[in-house]
Amino acid sequence: MTKKLIKSIKNIRTNILKKTFQAQSSHIGSCFSIVELLAVLYFKRLRKKDTFILSKGHAALALYCTLFEKKLLLKKELDSYGKNNSTLMSHVSHKVKNIKFSTGSLGHGLPYAVGKALGEKIDRTNNKVYVLVSDGELNEGTTWESLLFASFHNLNNLFIIIDYNKIQSLDFVKNVLKLEPLKKKIKSFNCNVEKIDGHNIKVIQKSLINKSNKPKVIIADTIKGKGVDFMENKILWHYKPPSKDQLINALKKLK
Repeated sequence: MTKKLIKSIKNIRTNILKKTFQAQSSHIGSCFSIVELLAVLYFKRLRKKDTFILSKGHAALALYCTLFEKKLLLKKELDSYGKNNSTLMSHVSHKVKNIKFSTGSLGHGLPYAVGKALGEKIDRTNNKVYVLVSDGELNEGTTWESLLFASFHNLNNLFIIIDYNKIQSLDFVKNVLKLEPLKKKIKSFNCNVEKIDGHNIKVIQKSLINKSNKPKVIIADTIKGKGVDFMENKILWHYKPPSKDQLINALKKLK
């Protein structure tokens, strides 16, 4: 299964690269940093009645390519990305089948996930709620309000995954608003916190278990642009699409 998952991860990155080039769209670096996280969630963890929210909605293409790899999205739908009248918008849209909540304005996904987790608790279900947020999104006040609310209500059915790639929009996170000591801060909100390698599929899978009565927060250390060395850890690739030569070069890197 691990070999199959590794192949799926490669396919997801390849499709992200090709579709970004075809659409000349942004956020390829943000998409590449979360591929392993999405792959483990969709191929190893999510059950039919569980909920997943991609709060960092600008990485929509990574989610669309994961849904395609999981056979939850048709090829003709994926091929429509970036074209007129496509439902596959550049930010996550609930108009796409198997996507429950539209995101893009940062700070909205986590509050929704917290409300959904509380509802599952009230209904006494065993359903889990997973939400993937960006590190830049931690600048939003709603993030910290949601953590307070989640811990107060003991939402141990809630898994908050932070894509900690250390770059946001136009600069490194540390130069915009310092987050460290991040693990210590989140622990002070009475959450169950774990810091992991966000590209190690075995470690990711183990982290998506919560034996406490607190919300689980996973700080996933990732690399923006992961998989293509000339894109890795570069601010430029938050917005820039690849040229034809860069596409050819990047495809070789992914092989």
